[in-house]
Amino acid sequence: MIVLVILVVSAALIVGAVWGIFGPLPERVEGFLLAMAGGALIVTLMLDMIKPSISQASLVSAMFFVALGAVVFTAVDYLIDEKWEAGRGGGLLVAITLDGIPENLALGVALIGADFSEVAALAGAIFLANLPEAAGGAKQMCRSGLSRRTVFWLWAATAGILASAALVGEWAFAGVAPETIALTRCFAAGAVVASLATEVFPRAFNENHHLSGVAVAVGLILATLLHALSA
Repeated sequence: MIVLVILVVSAALIVGAVWGIFGPLPERVEGFLLAMAGGALIVTLMLDMIKPSISQASLVSAMFFVALGAVVFTAVDYLIDEKWEAGRGGGLLVAITLDGIPENLALGVALIGADFSEVAALAGAIFLANLPEAAGGAKQMCRSGLSRRTVFWLWAATAGILASAALVGEWAFAGVAPETIALTRCFAAGAVVASLATEVFPRAFNENHHLSGVAVAVGLILATLLHALSA
């Protein structure tokens, strides 16, 4: 199951890159999809990662690790913004890779002891987030002067890195104490929440500010329904 789920999630980067390189990508469509994915991730993080962790670790510890994950992601994101220009291909690729690592680590940890229905919401939300992000990033890298072939292989390599992160998350924490897994989930959830606030929602609003709020609600509804059906 883990290989299938990781392949589906990572394939979104390659499909998105191909879409951005060769196909049309209206900004409004990209913004709507990003906002919808963000809404789905909010529900998934709360119901599938943070809330279950509170029953396995103390409330104070869980909240501390959520905050710690957000702080660590924000610090890394700040360093990226200071070190690389946002519009350059290399800096953009590094930023998206580091954004995706905590998400895919979270996916790997979530797979421990879970059946397919329990991780479907998280995998689906990450897929929806990766697809437009890769499409927009690939298009921007082509505009910066990189060849289509170079852009494609860079994104394929990124998909491989993020797939490896999910495998590490699943294998490294197999057999670890439930409290440790719970706190790791909280840390990963905090990092993803921070990425929503600093990367996903601002970009979605800039590209489709009229419907971004509706898109978030649609994502929230879909994730809630999926969670209810899998319960």
